[in-house]
Amino acid sequence: MWNYIWPILMVVGANALYHVCAKSTPLTVEPLASLTVTYLTAAVCSLILFFLVGGNKNLLQEVHKVNWTSFTLGLSIVALELGYLFVYRAGWKVGMGSLVANVGLACVLLVIGFVFFKESFSARQLVGMGICVLGIFLITK
Repeated sequence: MWNYIWPILMVVGANALYHVCAKSTPLTVEPLASLTVTYLTAAVCSLILFFLVGGNKNLLQEVHKVNWTSFTLGLSIVALELGYLFVYRAGWKVGMGSLVANVGLACVLLVIGFVFFKESFSARQLVGMGICVLGIFLITK
């Protein structure tokens, strides 16, 4: 059971820290300069963790195995981080901005899961999406 729970706790904790940092990024810093420092830090941490806990210690061998998903994930992460910096600079509150974005994301991912990954999609989930959209409307008005 713990192997099922700890990754979610890690995601929640890291995501909370992420939003605190994104909201606290100084308005005077150019967003792309901030992201450059962020990704240099992430690259160094990833490299250190690769050698500390990775199974295969041959980095070049592993890099040859990557495909389009690694590059697309990199692009999507930059867009995500830049988007959140702009969300908070636009004046969204930390709880409200992330809540609206994540509810919207959950609805979009239900459809993507159904269309592209053949995951189940029930009437109950459709009602849940409707309630989520109603919830966004209620908390933003």
